[in-house]
Amino acid sequence: MEIPHRQHFLLVAYPIQSHMNPTRNLAGRLTSVTGVGVTISTAVSGHRIMFPSAVPPDMEVSAGSVSYIPFSDGYDDDFKFKIVGDDDSGSYKSQVRVNGSRTLSAILDRLAARGRPVTCVVCTLVIPWAAGVARRHGIPSAVYWIQPATSFACYYHYFHGYDQLIASHSEDPMFPVSLPGLPPLRIRELPSFLTITSKDDQFSSLVLDGLREGFYELDQEAKPRILFNTFDSLEGDALRVIKTKMEVYAIGPVMSLEIQTGADLFKQDEKDYMEWLDTKPASSVVYVSFGSLSSLKRRQMEELVLGLRESGRPYLWVLRKDNREEGVELEGGDDCMVVAWCNQVQVLSHRSIGCFVTHCGWNSTLESLACGVPTVDVPQWAEQGLNARLMEEEGWGIGMRGVVDEEGVLPAAELRRCLEVVMGGGERGEEIRKKAEMWKERAREAVQDGGSSERNLEAFVKEIIRSTKA
Repeated sequence: MEIPHRQHFLLVAYPIQSHMNPTRNLAGRLTSVTGVGVTISTAVSGHRIMFPSAVPPDMEVSAGSVSYIPFSDGYDDDFKFKIVGDDDSGSYKSQVRVNGSRTLSAILDRLAARGRPVTCVVCTLVIPWAAGVARRHGIPSAVYWIQPATSFACYYHYFHGYDQLIASHSEDPMFPVSLPGLPPLRIRELPSFLTITSKDDQFSSLVLDGLREGFYELDQEAKPRILFNTFDSLEGDALRVIKTKMEVYAIGPVMSLEIQTGADLFKQDEKDYMEWLDTKPASSVVYVSFGSLSSLKRRQMEELVLGLRESGRPYLWVLRKDNREEGVELEGGDDCMVVAWCNQVQVLSHRSIGCFVTHCGWNSTLESLACGVPTVDVPQWAEQGLNARLMEEEGWGIGMRGVVDEEGVLPAAELRRCLEVVMGGGERGEEIRKKAEMWKERAREAVQDGGSSERNLEAFVKEIIRSTKA
């Protein structure tokens, strides 16, 4: 693709792993597929974790073909979700908006003064103020939606007339909800932020307010641009719904299977888990990970350990150091390994992996699809219940949702049952594995040369360049 010289895209992301990973991988795709220059900006707190040796700590850093420049959200020294609750959430939101807008604006001025003017600002969800900064500078902007297109459609309908219907049934998890253009859903399958029942849940309220503000910003644009980390054949119906209102570009799966861009918010475990996997038979290992944010209850950990051991299958479990419970024995013998963090795509691509026990975050969902790994689904919050529904039903058919008890815990016996279905020799397991292999092929077709996602990414860049000349 021929791109005029000096096109420069600024990607603005929230300083958490689930936002930074797809942002870094989008940067890699943009530079490799379209040849544009890319700078990533996240909050100072995240920047310092990724580049601890930078001097001064907030300086611009180059990592391969991508540069990183931090903005300040007012919480430079210690960004943690516990800020919300310890502090007034309204004050937190206003501080982030004021400081973030001011410092991001300064970054745009600074880059222009250095001869690197920004052509387009792309921001992830819950940073709605970034689009306003771009607009004031006369720069085109786009939203990078790092959840499924189906969740975007759910939020859109909620903020455009369906909020009362959902709110009035929020305490009935099995209540059916029909939203235009989407498959029938239950309350429990909607993004959890839409069904908040506790006034004390300040974090969920804060996220919902941020999303509301973000959709308000989109409504200010005649034809807002949305980049989706999905692909056409995976979510065609949801994408068609959104296309009636917005410029839609399905460019996924945007993941490190194709591009590695360095810098990370988590340090990988020193254990040689890949060498350990090499010793295991094909499709024999259960991989377990609940992501970078979810925290498991002590009882849930105990049930997982029991279920994994009783399954008789080797397992590799990613459990963050901040989520360990004293007295819970996680390992025992050569057929299990527990690590604090790992390269998930590398693990899922290994021949020994036969199943992924997952929280159903969208990054993990896409990675399991692209690697052809069947799943046992244990959604926790956010859009994960929706992802589990899509994975088990709606034509994807790559997973099986575990049935939790009244405390929301997946019992050991249920985990064992799910693993036997997904990895065993029965008809359903065989069908799940066939579907997983089919979606692996479709995902890789989408991002290969000439694939639908590559074409859509090129079309997006060309449209941005065209708009700057208009």
